[in-house]
Amino acid sequence: MTKRDYYEILGVSRTADAIQIKKAYRQLALQYHPDRNRDDHKAEDRFKEASEAYEVLSDAHKRQLYDQFGHQGLHGAGFQGFSGVDDVFSSFGDLFEEFFGGFGPRSRGRSSAQQGSDLQQEITISFHESARGTEREITFTNQVLCDVCEGNGAAPGTNRLPCIACGGSGQITQRQGFFVLQTTCPHCRGAGSRIEKPCDECRGAGRVRKKKKLNVKIPPGIEDGMRLVLRGEGEAGVSGGPSGDLYVLVHVRTDQFFKRKGNDIYGELSISFPLAALGGEVKVKTLEGEKTISISPGTETGDEVRIPKEGFQSVNGHGKGDHIVIFRVTTPKKLSGKQKKLLEQLREELP
Repeated sequence: MTKRDYYEILGVSRTADAIQIKKAYRQLALQYHPDRNRDDHKAEDRFKEASEAYEVLSDAHKRQLYDQFGHQGLHGAGFQGFSGVDDVFSSFGDLFEEFFGGFGPRSRGRSSAQQGSDLQQEITISFHESARGTEREITFTNQVLCDVCEGNGAAPGTNRLPCIACGGSGQITQRQGFFVLQTTCPHCRGAGSRIEKPCDECRGAGRVRKKKKLNVKIPPGIEDGMRLVLRGEGEAGVSGGPSGDLYVLVHVRTDQFFKRKGNDIYGELSISFPLAALGGEVKVKTLEGEKTISISPGTETGDEVRIPKEGFQSVNGHGKGDHIVIFRVTTPKKLSGKQKKLLEQLREELP
C-alpha cells in the first residue's frame, strides 16, 4: 500500500516550521485519539498515521532524509514507520500530558518517597510578650526517622530485596487495547523493594514515635491567631521523602488596660473636670513604662492624644504603631461643703 505524504497528512506546507508542525499534529491527535473514539478503527488508523508523520517531520535528521529521498530514504536508514504505543508516549509525552493530564513518560517511574505529615501546636502568650517577642519551649510527639535502621526499615546488616511483583520498578504495567496503563505496585506500595528482615525497633516502618522538644522564637508584633511555620519540623518523610512542617498557632491573652488595633495601642485615662478644663500634664502607662503627656485646656471625654512609635512593631519588622490615649472626664459623686461652694461659685461665673 502506498503511503500518503507526511505533509499532506498533517495539512502543512513543506516550508512549515517546527511550531506549525506541532500545532497541526496537536489538532489531529485531539481529533483522532482512540480514547475519544472508542471502537472506531478508522480514527485509530488516522491517529497512528498522524503520529508517524509527526515523528518524522519533528526530527530534523529524519525530515531531511524524507525531503530528499521520500519514504524509501527513511526505510533505507532503518525507519520502520509507526513506533507503537510505547514509543508514542515516550516521543510525544509532552503533548499527551497536555491533552490527557499525565499520559506519557512523566507519569512513569513515580518515586515511592512521600513527604511527612504537617503538625500543629498551640501556645498562649501575654499581651506584653506579643509586643516585645518571647520564646517558648514546646513538647510534642512526632514521627521521626528510626535511629537503628536510619529510616531504611531493614534490620542492620540486611538489605532490601527487589519486589518480585514489579521487578523493582514500583509500577505494575497493564495493557488495555491500544493503551498501556501503569499503577502503583500493591505489593511494595511503589517502593520497588521488599524488606528481607524488618528492623526490630520500627518493625520495618522506618519511623518511630518520639517526644520532641523545640524552642520556638516568637517575633515582636505577633497578633492573636497568627501561625508560625517551622519548616521540616513535622513528621519524617517515608522512603527518603522530605519531612513535613510544624505550624504553631499563637493565642494572645487580652490586657486589662490596653487594646490593640492593627499596630496601634489604645488605652483610656480618667481625668478630673478641673484638669480637663484648665489643661496640664499627666503621666500615663505605656508598654515601655510611664510617659508624660500634655492635656489641652477644654479637653472632653473621647478626645485623644497620640504618642508616636509607642505601639506594636510590625511583625515583619517594618514600622511601628502609636499609643493612643483616650480621655474620660470624671464627675465627682461625693463633695465636701467647701467643694460644693466652689462649684456653686463657678456655676454663677459660667454662662
